Amino acid sequence: MANKYFDIKDSLYDVTQKYKESIDLLKSVGIDNIEDENMRSTIGKSISLEDALRLKKIAVDTFQSQLIERIENNEKSLKKEISEKNAVKIAGILPCPVRVPLTEAFEEWIEEKKLDYPLDYELKAASMGIEWIKDALKNQSKDSLSDIFISAGFDLFFDKKLFGKYKSENLFKDLTDFENYNEDFHNDYIQLQDPNRQYSMIGVVPAVFLVNQQELQGRKIPTSWEDIINGEYKNSVSLPIGDFDLFNAILLNIYKNYGEDGVRRLGQCLQRSMHPSEMVKSHTKKYERPVVTIMPYFFTKMIKKGGPMVAVWPKDGAIISPIFMLSKKDKEDKLKPIVDFFASKEIGEILSHNGKFPSVNPEVNNMITKENKYMWLGWDYIKEHDISTLIKKCEEIFNNAVKGDD
Repeated sequence: MANKYFDIKDSLYDVTQKYKESIDLLKSVGIDNIEDENMRSTIGKSISLEDALRLKKIAVDTFQSQLIERIENNEKSLKKEISEKNAVKIAGILPCPVRVPLTEAFEEWIEEKKLDYPLDYELKAASMGIEWIKDALKNQSKDSLSDIFISAGFDLFFDKKLFGKYKSENLFKDLTDFENYNEDFHNDYIQLQDPNRQYSMIGVVPAVFLVNQQELQGRKIPTSWEDIINGEYKNSVSLPIGDFDLFNAILLNIYKNYGEDGVRRLGQCLQRSMHPSEMVKSHTKKYERPVVTIMPYFFTKMIKKGGPMVAVWPKDGAIISPIFMLSKKDKEDKLKPIVDFFASKEIGEILSHNGKFPSVNPEVNNMITKENKYMWLGWDYIKEHDISTLIKKCEEIFNNAVKGDD
């Protein structure tokens, strides 16, 4: 039986030198001394594989088939290993309302682009949380780390024990081509683009107020974050505690602008935490209803016209949780087309128009009036503080205030 790997009349030495898997197979059929290198390099050169098998009364065709199978299985394993090594790995957490259209658009792009390297990607909904990425980071080396990360929030990318160590090694680079971000985020009061060009963003998740006018009881509609924590709304506010990315952004910005006392007063405001889809219908519930619900801007689309619920964009700015995108610098050539896709106008419009998550792409019309400003933590503040530790501190202050310990 002819094959492309070896000739049965090749010397025992040549076959075992070329295919190490043949040594284990020969040993398994009774040629025990085949592991002896001296024997293989002396006697092995003077006897063919066929003769060696016949001397041991081993079926030549059966042995040949078994050896070919082992060689081919090893080749497949090697190719798979090489493929996995060359694959671009993407780990992403996408806002729930736009995950499906974003993923579909990405898969269509992959089909059209026909990249000459494989992609290993996992794009999960934000509701799944970030623990799966954190767990992977704890058990990965720098080389096995995903090549692109996409996620909102501060908790993941500014933890010194996770991404912080890689940031300090200058592992990431902003591969987008934007000279400046969308004018909504590049103006005289906000500069969202990373001045060090390590982190990039594709959009933001803004937090706004949903006010139940039937529950105001003589109070004015709050128009700013200061109004929320000024004491009028104790035990009257629902906060997105389950949305860690946005909630952490709220805690950090309140702490930055109003200090520990501001976070304490925010905790005293808490009535209950609801999912945003519950919040827009809270006026229909029989239990005590929150006066103000703080929620992602997206969910204001669900408000029924003519009802008691009114959306308020804070005049001091909607606190934002940026949707970050981190890309490895040493794989720029491979990653650039993928980064360009996620930073594109097409994806920006899915984020902004489908999800009300304003895009940083300068070509996208976010359809938000210029009077509506954003509140951003700021790169200088991030640089000057241990954000992960600060989040824990803010959570402790907030939780103590909720429990009434302060």
